[in-house]
Amino acid sequence: MTLQSDSSLTRLFTPRSIAVVGASATPGKIGAMPVSLLRQHGYDGRILPINPRADSIQGLPAAPDLAALDTDVDLVILAVPAAHAAQALQSARPGQVGGAVVFTSGFSETGAEGVAMQEALCAIARERGIRLLGPNCLGYMNVRHKVYATFSPAPANGAVALGGIGMVSQSGAFGAYAYCMARERGLGLSHWISTGNEADIDVADCINWLAHDADTRVIMAYMEGCRDGAKLRGALAAARDAGKPVVVTKIGRTQAGAQAAASHTAALAGDDAVYDALFRQYGALRARSIEDFFNLGYALDTWQQRPQGKRLGIFTISGGVGALMADEAEEAGLSLPEPDAAAQARLLERVPFAGPRNPVDVTGQVVSEPGLLLATADDMLADGRYDALAVFLAAAGSSEALWPTFETFAREMRARHPDVPLAFCALFPPERRRELERLGTLVFEDPSAAIRTIGAVAGLAAALGATSNGSTDGISKAASEASSHTSMPPVAASTEPLRDTYNEVQAMDVLRQAGLPVPDCTLATDADTAVAAAARAAGPVVLKVVSPDILHKSDVGGVKLNLSGEDAVRHGHAAILDSVRTHCPTARIDGVLVAPMAPKGVECIVGMHSDPVFGPVVMFGLGGVFVEVLNDVSFRLAPFGHAQALSMIREIKGYALLQGARGAPPCDINALANALVALSRFADARREDFSSVEINPLLALPDGQGVLALDAVLIPSAGRS
Repeated sequence: MTLQSDSSLTRLFTPRSIAVVGASATPGKIGAMPVSLLRQHGYDGRILPINPRADSIQGLPAAPDLAALDTDVDLVILAVPAAHAAQALQSARPGQVGGAVVFTSGFSETGAEGVAMQEALCAIARERGIRLLGPNCLGYMNVRHKVYATFSPAPANGAVALGGIGMVSQSGAFGAYAYCMARERGLGLSHWISTGNEADIDVADCINWLAHDADTRVIMAYMEGCRDGAKLRGALAAARDAGKPVVVTKIGRTQAGAQAAASHTAALAGDDAVYDALFRQYGALRARSIEDFFNLGYALDTWQQRPQGKRLGIFTISGGVGALMADEAEEAGLSLPEPDAAAQARLLERVPFAGPRNPVDVTGQVVSEPGLLLATADDMLADGRYDALAVFLAAAGSSEALWPTFETFAREMRARHPDVPLAFCALFPPERRRELERLGTLVFEDPSAAIRTIGAVAGLAAALGATSNGSTDGISKAASEASSHTSMPPVAASTEPLRDTYNEVQAMDVLRQAGLPVPDCTLATDADTAVAAAARAAGPVVLKVVSPDILHKSDVGGVKLNLSGEDAVRHGHAAILDSVRTHCPTARIDGVLVAPMAPKGVECIVGMHSDPVFGPVVMFGLGGVFVEVLNDVSFRLAPFGHAQALSMIREIKGYALLQGARGAPPCDINALANALVALSRFADARREDFSSVEINPLLALPDGQGVLALDAVLIPSAGRS
């Protein structure tokens, strides 16, 4: 679901009055910093120090407790020991306080006693309608309104510029570091929020609020875990619907990282592959390093017009660096179309030793012929074959003599080609860099970082297109995602009671009712029934043992392929039973499945498992070694639509095999996507009934012939009623 804006958070994050409980005049004390920062940066609302042992704090009249105030308070900052926090909040009159920021540590992150104190604090807040940020957090800053509800010393050493980036972090230490990095890089922030223990307000709440905030254009988030998967999905959907890109650094990508995150925050780390799927599904960009985190935020905020595709033009004065950038572009999934033949000819006529293909190398001639820069770029972009342009200028950027050329180039490019965002790779002095950025031009010192950033941002349009109303598959955003379950046709209810276990035939029947393509088959309890079923098939058949106790039938001799004629079927039936009884003497045997031999196709595997945070998650991959050894799989959170299904099919490394390799015909990708959509809808509708589904193989037939689910395992949820 897409979440609505929360007015209670608006009151908390844009307060007109702030009370600081535990306010101090002693420099360095936790209660002194917010009062100092609010006054230092010119907050124009009321500042109300609370301290029972002082009549005034930093020149402001102090009250002994909240009850002694003669006014309601939008925000209370609690800078007192954990044992006193609940009592301090309880002293307020009912309805007096809108929200509270709790700096203090010593709550749920410390163990059972801290958990109890945190629950007591939350109970008081819930009873009085008070929203809590924290505890154990660094607070927040609203840069436009000069609200510094934090004890971090970072803004005391210089305020960050006002801008369009809303930044939220579960970690206070990372958040403070990120604030300083943003200040050093010249990134402008609208808000900076640290969520700490997330007793009430979590990262998802903040992302959702920032998605509705008029001052925020880009959202940057640092995450260690998530407790409410549905709320995070809704928040990312809200940002997507508002057209505000989200950049996420999510730690815990490895087992060691996940364990460290859990021990630090006591939050569920979850399965990293599921987080990856979540971010892909909602068009959030995942940053794998701090450098990427800031590069992506910088690019998304600076480029008001972002690339609408992955066609990159590279324009360089160095052939070697151009080749390096081309290598990076290929790895980043960018294409490098050549300029029009006539444009190449015109460049060679002007500079015979130039490299006219993409990368376009004009050599150092641009130094002696300044007009060459704009003329060549104009020629490259004249016919609309590029979605972005990257220009490498080496050390020429530091030349005072050439600065007018570069500044004019950036200005004219914005005027003449507003739909083609520009990035410079050069060594510009800081003031020159800032001037180019004001013109909407990215500036990088490292050309490799520039190309990686462009690649990530260029992929955003396609990712968002998979869930937009204008998606080419004709499925609405609400239907293709989870934002409106009611808009999707309902999954037909099962006519049979739930079972404790399902054999293959029973599992296939359930999936058939869910719309999965299942072949006709017969459960034979004796050899005569198997022979009769084979005769009806009018062709070769496959026999498979049916047992709820045997998952890997081939390993125990439980499968016979390509059988024709009564004798072959009888012999195969007997051989299966003998082998299974030898290998698994205690296994329950329900019979032998008889089905027509499937035609040739590409074996795929699809499945569903229930994630403890996000619920049902659908997997897709190629069968055999691709899934068992190479782990070449993709995931999406259920339910989803056709466009997302196509995306997950295309992102596996083995996709070329489905397109047709070494003379094989292309597979029916559309039918494969339909099967994934059907499984996702079934998984969502029956999430309380089944914890796991596996269809292996799901046979992808040649284009136009569909797909077939040839084997299935269905695991009921534990403890269901």
